[in-house]
Amino acid sequence: KPDGALKPIPPPRWVWETLAMDFLTITPSSKTGNKYLIIITDLLSKFVIAKPTRDETSITAAKFFVEEVILKYGASIQLLT
Repeated sequence: KPDGALKPIPPPRWVWETLAMDFLTITPSSKTGNKYLIIITDLLSKFVIAKPTRDETSITAAKFFVEEVILKYGASIQLLT
């Protein structure tokens, strides 16, 4: 099966409409055992929220998104991962 065509992401119209989330590997690990950095960026304002983590699981990502983003700043319309 051939790969599908990439579709451009339309630019956000207002702040907090579209967020992007990803993990970044930290080398070497921190003294507390954190090997990853989870990062959320608002695509319009470029506002960043980041937190060190020990793993890069979906549970960690969901917990971070709810506790550090939704409960503090509110929900966005779109989340890109």
